[in-house]
Amino acid sequence: MTKTDERAGDNLKQCENCAVQTPHEVSIEIRTESDKPHTAKFSREPYRVARCLMCGETTSQRMNNV
Repeated sequence: MTKTDERAGDNLKQCENCAVQTPHEVSIEIRTESDKPHTAKFSREPYRVARCLMCGETTSQRMNNV
């Protein structure tokens, strides 16, 4: 499940690769952190994923750690 914010003007972020603020595509993903089948359903966490629209570099951050 991915939700994308389409207001590109609101998504200027510092890109480590470009070394300047660039437009980013930002989405939220639910990721399973456990590889064990019997605990996987209890280990889903939201992540904020940002992809630079200039160079394509993608970064992610676990939202529970913000």
